[in-house]
Formats: sequence, C-alpha cells, structure tokens
Amino acid sequence: MQFWKMNGAGNDFIILNNLEERLPPSAFPLLARTLCTPHRSLGADGLMVVEQAQEGADFKMLFFNSDGSLGEMCGNGARCICRYGYETGLSGPTQTVETTAGLVTGTRIDRRQYRVQLNSPTVIRLHEAPVVEGKAWPCAYVELGSPGLPHAVVPYPGLADADLQALLQLGKALRSHPAFPKGANVNYCRLTGPGEAQVLTFERDQVLEKTFERGVEDFTLACGTGTGSVVAVLTLLGQVSGQGVQVSMAGGVLTIDVARTGDRITGLWLTGPTNLVAKGEVFDEELPPSFSPCG
Repeated sequence: MQFWKMNGAGNDFIILNNLEERLPPSAFPLLARTLCTPHRSLGADGLMVVEQAQEGADFKMLFFNSDGSLGEMCGNGARCICRYGYETGLSGPTQTVETTAGLVTGTRIDRRQYRVQLNSPTVIRLHEAPVVEGKAWPCAYVELGSPGLPHAVVPYPGLADADLQALLQLGKALRSHPAFPKGANVNYCRLTGPGEAQVLTFERDQVLEKTFERGVEDFTLACGTGTGSVVAVLTLLGQVSGQGVQVSMAGGVLTIDVARTGDRITGLWLTGPTNLVAKGEVFDEELPPSFSPCG
C-alpha cells in the first residue's frame, strides 16, 4: 500500500488512496488502529482514505480516528487532503471534497497554505453548564455539519499556565458528559488580544485504553473544526470580529473567518499550513497477510 504522511499545524494523518488500493471498507478500522499507533507503526492522529465521490465532488474523504472509529470530519485533515488531491491530479486548485458530515470546499493558496470551508454549524447552544464533581462549567455546544461533529467550547482563564493534568481530567469528564449525548470534543479557550484566542483541544470519542483510541483521548497539537467552533461562539458572543481571527495552539497558528447573519453562522473558513512529511509503502508486519504487498 502506498501512503502519504502529512500534518496540518501538527495534527498528523496517514493518507491512503483507495481508488488505487481497492481495499474493502471493512479493512479501514484495523488499518487505522494499526498504522496510527505511535512507536509501533507510522503513528498519526487519524487515517484518511480517498474514495470515489457519490455527490458530484472531486473525491470522497473517509476519516478514521486512531481507534478505528469513523469520524464525521476533520478540518486540518481536509486541508491536507486538499493538497493531496491537487498534487496527485485528483482535483484543481479549487476543489470539492465529500465527507461524512457533508461537502467541503478547499482552495490552494500556495504550495503549503490551504483554506477550506468547514461544514456550517447545525446546532449552537451558547449557554450550557455541565456539572463535574459539584462544579458547573459554563460553556457552549456546537455541531458542525450533518450528522453533526460535536464540540464543547469552554472558556478557561489562565489557560496558558493551567495544569495540563487537571485539564486532561476535566476533558475526560466533559467529553462524555450526559449534557452532550453524542459526546463532544472539548475546546478550552481564552482571549489573548484583539482578534486572537488561545485554544487547547481535547479529542472525544476515544476508547479510554492504554494506547488511546479515537483521536487520541489526549490533547492534540491542533484541531481545525474545534478552532472553527471556538471562533463561531466568540463571534456570536461579540468577543471577536469573526474576520481573520488567529488562533494559537501548540502546533501553530490557524486563521478563521466567519460569515454571520444575525444570530446564525452561515459560513466558516479555516486557513493554515500543511506539511508533507513522507511518501512511501506500508510494510507493517502486524497487519494480516492480506494487507501485505506479498500477501
């Protein structure tokens, strides 16, 4: 199997082109669990599989978390796969990608910078207050696309100096809190200046195991859909302009632009860097023989 390894602001992915590999869909969860495992294989936050589009797009992106579960969408992954599509001839500099959560459009800005229009919010609740160990945590809840990709946006004063272990334990509690029946990615944020927010994202839908599962069940270096959700909420609350908002994360800086009509967010655009790390062939001997080039 041929693969590309890419990252967008540190959010890293393995890309397989199933138009060429022709693997059965049942193979993808095992591939994701195996190939995304750090140290034992290529290691990544997720696996992206290129498939034939069914809705008139240039191609279809299936996104699998590192535990093998199917994800609705991934913003940084979409930016990376748009570069993959352009550089492999699947699409031009402007493209449409079919995802589980709906169609996503992408634009090449230059060799490494890509911009995607995220799935628009289908649910926004600005005033939630789930209780964890007797304390209410004011936050907002957002779903992007349909089926909606769920995010909790949690203001957190002193975020830069916060105890990461405390944030981790709170993230575990919030991402599966009864207030969020679908689960939720948990995005801590605080304003750091005009038009800038600082964000840490805790990935949801992980199987809490020794090696983690479904994203990472840990802090990721960046989260594109989380960043879009944060800026959508801050825009509706009047705390940022919604135009060219820079969000700093451990993996770098992403820029969000928002289209708004009254109390509705009608468009979200995510811009940031991509990094092509490696191209090669998978020889992971932990995979069943049927995955082997000699199998």
